[in-house]
Amino acid sequence: MRAAVPREIAPGERRVAVVPDILPRLGAAGIEVTIEAGAGEAALQSDESYTARGATVAPDLAALYADADVICKVQAPSPAEAGQMPAESVIVSMLQPTANLDLIRTFVERRITAFSLDLLPRISRAQAMDSLSSQATVSGYRAALIAASDLPRFFPMFMTAAGTVPPAKVLVLGAGVAGLQAIATARRLGAVVRAFDVRQASRDEVRSLGATFVELELEAQEGSGGYAVEQSEDFLRRQRELIGKEVAAADAVITTAAIPGRRAPVLITADMVGEMRPGSVIVDLAAESGGNCELSKAGETVMAGQVSIYGARNLPSSMPVHASFLYSRNIAEVLGLMTHDGVFSPDFDDEIVSATCVTHEGEVRHAPTAELLDGGTT
Repeated sequence: MRAAVPREIAPGERRVAVVPDILPRLGAAGIEVTIEAGAGEAALQSDESYTARGATVAPDLAALYADADVICKVQAPSPAEAGQMPAESVIVSMLQPTANLDLIRTFVERRITAFSLDLLPRISRAQAMDSLSSQATVSGYRAALIAASDLPRFFPMFMTAAGTVPPAKVLVLGAGVAGLQAIATARRLGAVVRAFDVRQASRDEVRSLGATFVELELEAQEGSGGYAVEQSEDFLRRQRELIGKEVAAADAVITTAAIPGRRAPVLITADMVGEMRPGSVIVDLAAESGGNCELSKAGETVMAGQVSIYGARNLPSSMPVHASFLYSRNIAEVLGLMTHDGVFSPDFDDEIVSATCVTHEGEVRHAPTAELLDGGTT
């Protein structure tokens, strides 16, 4: 089987879907890799490093796709990119299908079989394939570093001859993978960390990292697969009322609350920002899906008085070496599941395969996407 890895062309994207270190593993499974020239450069992976591990470097897309069985990408392709892919080929990527309906239409027209890693079920057997978790690890780490860098105060406590400097107070809202990594990193940097999540099951994980779990008088909100469920407006209003004091007391707030396929819940209002101390920092990891802070703008740092609000956009791309390495491991696991004796032959009765398949043989298999297309949503 031949796997093709094109250069990522989305603005600001520096990751690559397959790194050289993973090539021997793919080769052992009967998977030969061809990579577009320069595809790994932004992730500091040279063409020579690929050829040294057995990959073939194609000079352009036409050569790359000439005999490709499966195309591996990080970002979803544009409809124009998809139009260059061979008809009836296969793509494995993070497609976010409900947000990319024109792309899905192109897949259907060209009878491309598409697997979206962001639809992977949260089951133990799929953990090694979970690209959302692997990339969220990078995001959480970077969020804590951004908060520490932007805060005009020390994170750790310092005891000096001139006096004692108290540690920074960090509040993390949302204790999923990104939130837990943000907690762990902020703790390593010496901050005092408090965290809140609507899922009470997160309490022990937060405490195991040395942080304090914020107890609010709210019912637990646990969704399927370990995700937080979308909350009612009444729940969000009461949550904001109770958490306002925590936000006001924090030097830095890192927000990570997101609902798959939905707008991020607003946890921090403009009024709450107004109660924060001058110099405080908010790092909003949900900015791309609407923002947990009412004032966030994706890809921008907004100043609200003397409080800075960092609207994070694609933080994994800011650490392309390890983000690409982790993603490559996810890709290798997925391809290994769907490849048998060197032939790409996915078992559509398998829970993981069926859950991640968006299109196959000219049909949309992902029900939410199919409903949007049938309803004429654009």
